[in-house]
Amino acid sequence: MKCYETVWEIYNKCSNNQMRDIFIEEIETDDIEGFLHRKFKGKEVSYDKSVLEDGTIVYDIVASGIKQRYSFTEI
Repeated sequence: MKCYETVWEIYNKCSNNQMRDIFIEEIETDDIEGFLHRKFKGKEVSYDKSVLEDGTIVYDIVASGIKQRYSFTEI
C-alpha cells in the first residue's frame, strides 16, 4: 500500500474572502479515486485529474457546488 501526504483545500465562495480551508494528513491507499469516492459519498461530484512533474497527483473537484482541490504526494 502506498503512503501519501494529502493537502485538501476548500475554496471560499465569498467574493471578498480569498482565504480557504486547508487540511494536511497522511493516508495509505492503493486506490486514490476510491478514497475520493468514499470521502465525498452522497454528494454530486465532478473532477479533473492532473499529474505534476514531481509526481504529485492533483484533483480539482466540485462537490455539491463547492470548489475544492486534493493533492496527493507519495512519501
